[in-house]
Amino acid sequence: MEVVGTLKAKFDTQKVSDRFQKREFILTTEANTPYPQHVSFQVTQDKCTILDQFSDGEELKVQFNLRGREWNGPQGIKYFNTLEAWRIEKVTGGNTTSQNTQNTNQASNNTTNTSTTPVFTGNVGDNDDLPF
Repeated sequence: MEVVGTLKAKFDTQKVSDRFQKREFILTTEANTPYPQHVSFQVTQDKCTILDQFSDGEELKVQFNLRGREWNGPQGIKYFNTLEAWRIEKVTGGNTTSQNTQNTNQASNNTTNTSTTPVFTGNVGDNDDLPF
């Protein structure tokens, strides 16, 4: 999965155990809407240092995996989700996924508007190539 947003905050690396460390960061998406989304991601192990090269306010493209787990505790079963980032890139020159998707959609709209799609008019002789 992939998302583009602005780095709002990054936190210190947390050493969970001798063999595991993680670092969380917040990415703001949909910033130009009335309800911007502040989404929490994490990086783990040797990827914790990736965040050092980015500053708050920079636009980033984050590729991540959605992880889920079940925990059976004294109050019953609970479920937790984690967005685990595995690649973080700075967006340069307005080359964002949403803009690329928008350009692709515009291009496909242009081709559909100029195509000559056959239209069935109700005449018996129309569309004789149909298999039924």
